[in-house]
Amino acid sequence: MEPISLKKQLKKMEADWDQRARENARHYVDTARQEWTDEEFFRSGRQTVEEEILTDMTNICQGRDPKQMKVLEIGCGAGRVTRALADVFGEVHGVDVSKKMIRLARRALADRPNAHFYKNNGMDLAVVPDIQFDFAFSIIVFQHIPSLGIIENYIREVHRLLRPGALFKFQVQGCATIESTPDDTWLGVAITDQLAVEMALRCGFEPRYRHGAGEQYFWLWYFNKA
Repeated sequence: MEPISLKKQLKKMEADWDQRARENARHYVDTARQEWTDEEFFRSGRQTVEEEILTDMTNICQGRDPKQMKVLEIGCGAGRVTRALADVFGEVHGVDVSKKMIRLARRALADRPNAHFYKNNGMDLAVVPDIQFDFAFSIIVFQHIPSLGIIENYIREVHRLLRPGALFKFQVQGCATIESTPDDTWLGVAITDQLAVEMALRCGFEPRYRHGAGEQYFWLWYFNKA
């Protein structure tokens, strides 16, 4: 197979996720169901926040009042998790490569004035206000990205926007048996434990905790060393 250029990868990511949003946005955000009611969809987001955020507030808040914190979400999709984050934190800023997903998220969270959404290019955070964030989060996003370079660029960008000491908690694809290709925007590239450590250090983070190496849900706790 001929190597695919970065430009083509990003265009394909955007096109594929726009198409998924047209077909069945909520299913592709969370494949547990084909059809979701509003209540079921956003309840699943609350469950994610209960399991991954509220159980980890010591690392996330570090003594800060969550209502005074600014949070960055990478790959917000149709706002499934963003809505629950906006109920916990003072401000939530979400980005997504799909303009159609962003449109759905804005519509669904119109009653959450502290939630802000941006359509980005799939690899950097130039569209996000250059403010100092207190926490960054991502789930079921990096596991779809076909390029280590794109993932690492995201990590560098998060480092740029996070305050010193702040946490970036995110999930990647850890299953090395997954066979992905550079143009596959569903089965993304796998990340080993060693690679997770190396990427953190290259990007200015301390990889303090890791859980689920070798599994689909490989969780990483990167603390900004700046």
